[in-house]
Amino acid sequence: MSKRSFPVEYLSLLYSWGTAFCWGRAGNLIFLLRSFYKMNFFLSRKNCFIAAEISANHGGSLKRALSLINKAKECGADGVKFQTYTPDTLTINCDNKYFKIKHPKWGGQTLYELYKDAYTPWAWFKKLKKRADDLGLVFFSTCYDNTSVDFLEELRVPFHKIASFELVDIPLIEYMAKTGKPIILSTGMADLMEIKLAVDSARLSGAKEIALLKCVSGYPASPEEMNLKTIIDMKKRFNLPVGLSDHTLGIGVALAAIPFGIFMIEKHFTLSRGDKSADSFFSMEPSEFKALIDNARIAENALGEIKYGLNEKEKASRIFRRSLFVIADMKKGEKFTIDNVRSIRPSNGLSPAEFKNIIGRQSKAAIKRGTPLTRGMVGR
Repeated sequence: MSKRSFPVEYLSLLYSWGTAFCWGRAGNLIFLLRSFYKMNFFLSRKNCFIAAEISANHGGSLKRALSLINKAKECGADGVKFQTYTPDTLTINCDNKYFKIKHPKWGGQTLYELYKDAYTPWAWFKKLKKRADDLGLVFFSTCYDNTSVDFLEELRVPFHKIASFELVDIPLIEYMAKTGKPIILSTGMADLMEIKLAVDSARLSGAKEIALLKCVSGYPASPEEMNLKTIIDMKKRFNLPVGLSDHTLGIGVALAAIPFGIFMIEKHFTLSRGDKSADSFFSMEPSEFKALIDNARIAENALGEIKYGLNEKEKASRIFRRSLFVIADMKKGEKFTIDNVRSIRPSNGLSPAEFKNIIGRQSKAAIKRGTPLTRGMVGR
């Protein structure tokens, strides 16, 4: 029976049974279930999937949104991401103290005002997806409520994403999971139990494939806050693919995550940080984004595989390794000493590992200075 043909209802039943009744051995049961239901959608690529997060950086202009998709393609991106919400699906129009923003860049606004300015009109989405499809880019978007899930299902996006702020919205995760599409859960601000609850809820609601994104919900975040080593622990604990949603400035943090085997890098993308759009101040400009992608590919190629020994390009260099040479003219019967034998480059003589065995023994014949020492020259 293939992994995909295994009925999700059975998996959910077994998973819940193991959790509820077998705490003594639940760890082993859950590990086996997770291993059986191993991801493949998010791990099918050879290289890390790099996505340009457009977010609010269209600045209310469809033309600019399309230009951002074009530019992302030019930079070498694998996909583009948008956000599917309206101010009313995120919050209410209220100006009391609970809804006032204190962030230095967004301060003075209410949540409703910020989202009204930043949202992507849903009427654009067909055109945005078509542009991405035409360019060979994967188009996807973050869902914020059930209506956005339904809307994106109509657009036939390949997978769904939950933002860090919505990770605690378990009913939304359960609704999304019932689509049967792969799900990405962003984990900014979340503690371990919150992540576990979100993952378990998605699984039990029918999600066949789940992935996590390590994220720090700071705008911008600082490198010292990232704690990238957590990626290793997340992969081990949940047996899921883990990627990086990176809000730091520059390319350093994203590149540092490559050796941890991340399946995805998501970075906010803008034409210029000088733009007045809501997210431009912590987003990457095209030249930076291209540098990230180019260097990520170099890093991936450099990781390679576990391998010892000579490679093709090293064969020509091997001649310049050290070996034992006679460095002073010697007479027949003269003893080898540190004054007439040395380990030097190139590699035509005996291995330097033989040095101790040679010292004190006699030469079988006269030897000129600069001659590589061979075993046949060494007597008793």
